[in-house]
Amino acid sequence: MAETANAVALNESQVPEVPAEAAAQGSKQTVDPWNVQGEVGADGQIKAINYDKLIEEFGTKKIDEELLARFERVTGKKPHHFLRRGIVFSHRDFELILDRYERNEPFFLYTGRGPSSDSIHVGHCTPFMFTKWLQDTFDVPLVIMLTDDEKYLFSEKRTIEEVQGYCDSNIRDIISMGFDPNKTFIFSDYDYVGGAFYRQITRLAKHITLNQARAIFGFNDSSNIGKIHFGSIQGAAAFANSFPHIFATRDVAARLTYQGVRFAKPSLIHSLFLPALQGPGTKMSASIDSSAIFMTDTPNQIKNKVNKYAFSGGKVSVEEHRAVGGDTDVDVAYQYLRFFLEDDEELEKIRLAYSKGELLTGELKALCIKELQTFVAAFQERRSKVDDAAVKQFTDIRPLTWMGNPKVPKADIVVPKLEGAEGAEGGDGKLTKNQLKKLEKQRQIEAKKAQKAKEKEGSAAA
Repeated sequence: MAETANAVALNESQVPEVPAEAAAQGSKQTVDPWNVQGEVGADGQIKAINYDKLIEEFGTKKIDEELLARFERVTGKKPHHFLRRGIVFSHRDFELILDRYERNEPFFLYTGRGPSSDSIHVGHCTPFMFTKWLQDTFDVPLVIMLTDDEKYLFSEKRTIEEVQGYCDSNIRDIISMGFDPNKTFIFSDYDYVGGAFYRQITRLAKHITLNQARAIFGFNDSSNIGKIHFGSIQGAAAFANSFPHIFATRDVAARLTYQGVRFAKPSLIHSLFLPALQGPGTKMSASIDSSAIFMTDTPNQIKNKVNKYAFSGGKVSVEEHRAVGGDTDVDVAYQYLRFFLEDDEELEKIRLAYSKGELLTGELKALCIKELQTFVAAFQERRSKVDDAAVKQFTDIRPLTWMGNPKVPKADIVVPKLEGAEGAEGGDGKLTKNQLKKLEKQRQIEAKKAQKAKEKEGSAAA
């Protein structure tokens, strides 16, 4: 983060408050399911999130030019600007999804939202924007999970009725992103969990230890058991057999089965956080109005928020800015343009002009304001047309229809109906020695049952 706020063009950007102890001693960056903050230096300044460090810590792979080139060859489409600009920057096993698409073998997309406010903000929109593009590109089914139960379990104040109200509003927001109802199933945990989905939850829960939950999520002896258990709920949606009304058996690949055959680890993609208006190293918060541009904001509210709160990478004076230029790496208005301005050439012109001092902070903020106003206005127009019938269409339990790769005949994979132990994670799809032993034991048991039944029939006949 720049050491001085830019006074050019009425900058009143607010730097997030840092606890006195952390400011005095410095602290490492924090990125977990509930908290996002960059490293705090010894000077008390919050630094930008170090995403290379996250790649190293979580053992993921960086999305490189080779993978993007293959994506374009396989799909015939230019990568999304999030991919081109490194906004979607990391993955696990995304190349396996491209393998499946090449063979037109089934897979599906999964994302979600934790309903914590009546309206989503632009930071919530970015993953949905990218997911919609993936759905359109691959022509595959999508499930969207609303974790209303999570928001109740992890809050000391929220009631179940409150989060369910947020859920209804957020479903309408999500529909407004433009998803295809024929390929999309939206559900809330409170309404859907049960049956096949609950069976999948218990399979996962059985293989997650308390120590693992503590290590991954930071739980302690004061954490309620609902929090500790929640990972298995959220993870269940990553497997196709949680949605029998969509996939049944025809479209569930052998690697995604559970009866004697291993699970495959889901492929993952990761994106940068859209920073709060206060600057890099921060994340928009649904509970802090001044941190975010909400999808219910008016054009004037958007203008005022950006002008007043958006942290700037410009210099203290116009003269200094003209002489040495601004820093686009920390400038919030520029970072927002990276997300919402699709024209690569125009974005590069803006970057160069600001870096050289040809473009002032006020002028850059004006460009950002215009882009955000256009984006939010289009969303609000779509949102006004989402009625109860549309919500029912997306949330009804029903089959979905999709085609996948239009160049290759659709591969129907029949799930082998094997009795036996739960499969271990991932791998090559082959049965382990232990699984083979258990299958053989099961066959022997069935053979003995059949022999006894035959002998019983013989005795009855005599």
